[in-house]
This record gives sequence, C-alpha cells and structure tokens, in this order.
Amino acid sequence: MTADQFPQGFMWGTATAAHQIEGGNTNNDWWDFEHAPGTIVAESSGDGCDSWHRFGEDLDLVAELGLSAYRFSVEWSRIEPADGEFSVVALDHYRRVLDGCHARGLAPVVTFHHFTTPRWWAAQGGWEHPEAPERFAAFVERTTAALGDGLAMACTINEPNIVTLMGYRRGYFPPAVRDRARTDLVAEHFCRGHRAAVDALRAGPGDFPIGLTLSMGGWQAVDGGEERLAQLRAEHEDRYLAATTGDDFIGVQCYSRTLVGPEGVREPAAGARLTQMGYEFWPSCVGETVRRAAAVTGLPVYITENGIGTEDDAERIEYLGAALDEAAACVAEGIDLRGYFCWSLLDNFEWVYGYGPKFGLVACDRETFARTPKPSAHFFGACARANARID
Repeated sequence: MTADQFPQGFMWGTATAAHQIEGGNTNNDWWDFEHAPGTIVAESSGDGCDSWHRFGEDLDLVAELGLSAYRFSVEWSRIEPADGEFSVVALDHYRRVLDGCHARGLAPVVTFHHFTTPRWWAAQGGWEHPEAPERFAAFVERTTAALGDGLAMACTINEPNIVTLMGYRRGYFPPAVRDRARTDLVAEHFCRGHRAAVDALRAGPGDFPIGLTLSMGGWQAVDGGEERLAQLRAEHEDRYLAATTGDDFIGVQCYSRTLVGPEGVREPAAGARLTQMGYEFWPSCVGETVRRAAAVTGLPVYITENGIGTEDDAERIEYLGAALDEAAACVAEGIDLRGYFCWSLLDNFEWVYGYGPKFGLVACDRETFARTPKPSAHFFGACARANARID
C-alpha cells in the first residue's frame, strides 16, 4: 500500500458521545433508565471518563495520534436543563471544546442528539410528542447561535433508527416500550426533526456541511429470506435515507452484518467469530454500507463510526486494517468517501452493556481516569499520517 491511498483532505478521526464519556449527565432519560428499579442496564454511567473536565487530555490524544478530526456530541440536557432555560455555562464549556479542537489543528464534528433526551422533555412525551421536531430544532437553533461559527461539520441526529428500534420496538432503551405504532410515530418525528435541524443549522452562524448519521449493516438473505430482508431494510434504513435529500453528506455507522431468513433476523451461525457485543466479526460491512449509502442517497459519504468491541487489541488492529481496506476499495471504485471515524477514542459507557465492551483506541482507568493509548491507537494514527492503510 502506498501513501495517499485516500484522497487529499480525507478526514481521519475518532468519535465519542457526551453521555458515554462526560460523566454526571444526571438530567436526561438515560440516567433515569440506568437507575430505574429492575433496569436491564449493567451499571450506571456514573462519572463516565470524566471528560467534562478532562476534555483537553482527550483532544491532546487525538492530535498526538496524528488524526485530523474529532467527533463529539453536545448534551441537550446540559444546554437546556429545564424547558426553555438555556445554560450559558454549558454553552461556554462546549465553546472551549471547539476552541481546543482548533488550537490543536482538529476539525470539530458536532452531533446534536446522541441517544439522550432531557428528562423534562421525556416526561412530556419526548420524541412521541407532536411538537418533538420543532422542540429539537429550537434547541439546535439556540446552540448553533452560540457555537455555529466554530463547527467544521454537523451531524443532526445519531442513529435515529437505533433509538426507534431499541427504545420503542424491542424495549431495551428508554422509554423501554414495544409498540409498532409508537415506533413508526417516533421514526416520522426523527425524520422531520432532522429536516428542521438542517434548516436551523443553515441559518447560521457558520458555514459547514450537515448530515444525518445512520446505523447500517451488511444485510444478507439466507434460505429464501430476500423478501423479508427488503422489508426490514426499508423500515430500518430506507425511510431515514429518504429524509437526507438536500443534505451535504450521509454518515454511515457500521459494525457487522445481519442475516435474514424468511422468518426474520437470525443469530450468527454456530461457530461464527463474535465480538464482545455478540456481533459477528465482519469488517466487510464497511464496503457494503458505504456503497449502498452512496447509491441510495447520491451524497458524499463519511464513515462516522466503525470499530470493534474486544479485549484483544491485536484483534482490533486486524479489524481496523480490514475495514480500511474496504474503505480504500470504495475510493478506488470512485465513490465519494471523505472520511473515516473510529469508534471510539476511549473505552467508555456502552449503554445497556455498561463499561464491559472495550471499543477504545485508548484505555481509561475506572478509578484514576488515566488514559493509556493502545497499540491500535498507534496503528490507526500511522494510517492517518500516511493517508493510507498501512501494515
């Protein structure tokens, strides 16, 4: 592999989310969910990685690895802790994060909703409320007014299809219900909320590309499951992809593949190689999802999340190398792929799984919060410096 295998200006980054790393996000629906009687969540997010206070250390790590971008989220429940009440302190904090990125030569890529919703809004119905798209857009408008001139890119909503699937169809995320009609309603509101947020972001200040990030996967029919696969993919992906018309990019987030038989989703085959999340080890998902996202939307593509939960860092290097091979193949085919963000910078809170799965390029001690880059961090950084997948 030669240097500059990827286009000049290709964005090499890593990604985080506020609730997973900041710590002390006590004012959102996830904090309530973590502490509810009989919760299925393995443990509380607690102090996270203390990144609310240690964000400078995190940015130093990203820069020292040779990466060019840092994707993070702003926490709605901190910025608007009560209905219509906006926190100057929280907005100033995120301004310091933006300034810290620029001071280190990093492009700040900001996500405005990454799974969590303020508890006051959740109590009123959250994303089921008929005014949900407008209320989310109002938060985006106020936050953009304070921070927009510092953004390099904006992601409106992170994986709305996972929130609907896990929160409203399977009951594993808040509000922990299983209702098809409510799932469809929330999906509609997310799509409308995305479009309203795009308008709010484009109103400025700032001038930056805007897009949606969607959970996608390699879908494979088995034993005659083609018709069922098409139905599931239309529900899980296509209705959200249809909402991206007019956007500047589509963010693809992929980890594995999904096998579908006539009866529906199947578990990985017996003996399949699995990750800590129970996913099949399948880095080919990168090429499969990038090609489909580009074909369906016609938009430039960023891989805004990809990675593996594993205790074995050699396995992480293997996975990332294969994933980058897939990305390079897409570029060689002429697909407008503009960046790759590894999930995640830190070993962090992985929602219902707690701190068990290790996705981080950097280990974070649960008691001292000391950050220790893993060999995979240096491997990924070397690829970024070479602008190529290297051995």
